[in-house]
Amino acid sequence: MVDNVPVMSTTFKDLTIEGYSRAAVQSYWRIPELKVGFDLGAQPWSFMGTSNWFISHGHLDHIAAAPVYIARRRMMKMDPPIIYLPESTVDPLQKILRLFSHMDRGRMPCELIAVKPGDEIALSRELVVTVSESQHTVPALAFIVWERRKKLKPEYLELPGDKIRDLRKSGVEITHEIRRPRLAYTGDTAPAGLDRTPALFEAEVLITEMTFAAPRHRKEKIHKYGHMHLDDFIERRDKFKNELIIVSHVSTRYNDRQARRFVEKRLPDMLDGRLKLWI
Repeated sequence: MVDNVPVMSTTFKDLTIEGYSRAAVQSYWRIPELKVGFDLGAQPWSFMGTSNWFISHGHLDHIAAAPVYIARRRMMKMDPPIIYLPESTVDPLQKILRLFSHMDRGRMPCELIAVKPGDEIALSRELVVTVSESQHTVPALAFIVWERRKKLKPEYLELPGDKIRDLRKSGVEITHEIRRPRLAYTGDTAPAGLDRTPALFEAEVLITEMTFAAPRHRKEKIHKYGHMHLDDFIERRDKFKNELIIVSHVSTRYNDRQARRFVEKRLPDMLDGRLKLWI
């Protein structure tokens, strides 16, 4: 396999989380078992087989590799990918793809689908993605992947099988849907992007950003530009019900050792061991 950009990996239960993110450089993630990826700031060759991508916003470190990804799949004779992205980003990206197509005389086959807060995208019978609003300097979205199952309604639990069969044949809705938030991704966001969507705190896995960690960096300015500080996590400690919290998108103002030192000093227990600093 071609190793063209950095990829970190961790496992959680039945999920593999792969990716990398550094502020103003590149952000890209995928979860193979869910058959989804998030953001296309770069395109690891190993990610090319994933055909469903969700773009949080239009900043280059989150979308610049879209033409590369689309062209690679065409070159390898794969089906055109489906890319979900903010409404305001669709037309500009279409224009960019047309320019690349004209320049290299190759097609850019893909399906760009505009999504907005409140939308739901059914990936399969078992998986659905919901869309919420993040808080950034441009229109930005967060995504939650839910596992859904049909369960028999309580009032029918004691009925024999033949009665349940007859009710189903007669058109009676005997089941209801149960959803479990497996994984959430915020992209770049100020704390308001988390606070306005409580389910982000409930997902089993949360992938989010912690761009700043140094005490000298003022939260008010950081929030204004749509980012989060270490202090925002400390203040919301009791809200995080997630079993795994991956924080990344660390500012290039810090080297890896500095960033880790800031976080471990203020959060020595790393939120009871649930917080993973991805650098």
